[in-house]
Amino acid sequence: MITSSTKSDIKVTAEQQEQYREEGYFILENVLAHDELEMLRAKCDGLVAHQEAEMDRLGTDELELSRRGSRYFVFLAFKDHPDLASFIFSDRFAEICRATVGDNALLFWEQFVVKGTSGTKKAAFSWHQDAGYVDGLPVPPYVNTWIALDDVSEDNGTIYILPYSKAGTRERVEHKVDPDTGDRIGYFGDETGVPVVAPAGSIAVFSSTSFHRSGSNRTPNRRRAYALQFAREVVHRDDGSVMGLEEWFLRNGKRVR
Repeated sequence: MITSSTKSDIKVTAEQQEQYREEGYFILENVLAHDELEMLRAKCDGLVAHQEAEMDRLGTDELELSRRGSRYFVFLAFKDHPDLASFIFSDRFAEICRATVGDNALLFWEQFVVKGTSGTKKAAFSWHQDAGYVDGLPVPPYVNTWIALDDVSEDNGTIYILPYSKAGTRERVEHKVDPDTGDRIGYFGDETGVPVVAPAGSIAVFSSTSFHRSGSNRTPNRRRAYALQFAREVVHRDDGSVMGLEEWFLRNGKRVR
């Protein structure tokens, strides 16, 4: 449940905060305004088109984790598109950060994720924790805000979240690399997880140690999402270099952006 007066003025409830602590996630339904959705969709479509052009230039159908027609990952678009700042550093995400990672938060990672219409094995994404993709240790706690840019369902490749009580852990675990897809996999049990079935403009909020996965898209339309990840401190690689972004948002509970 969301209590709000406007689309940008959300309030994370005590029940949602408790669910985040105990199970690693909660869902905010239908919280983006129409013009925000249209802006993000247009940005996403343009970036995917650019990525496909790059595949053409290189003579390949694979680029990092992207697979032509099946799935696309566009990492750190904010670096080249600072106009996204007004959406990212908004009261909405300040509220989510305070309710999850606390009074100090920075934008650590940001990406568009698109499920294409080619329903192959490579379109799916295996069980993983976001923290499983960070090689630096220890990994500071961070939160993923996964924003549905289209209505999401089990038919079009939504994500599934594995509650802590089903996963049997709330800690980061070592992941194994799938040689076929390049995915990192951290859970091999029988649990199927909780599907995020929600209208466009909804946000799935989950911890960096929450296992999640996604299936293939079996519909004729692409399924688009935008993920913003906020950490309570800078994330470093093993060699000491900064991983991702270091864009401070909150300090001592107050916005600095």
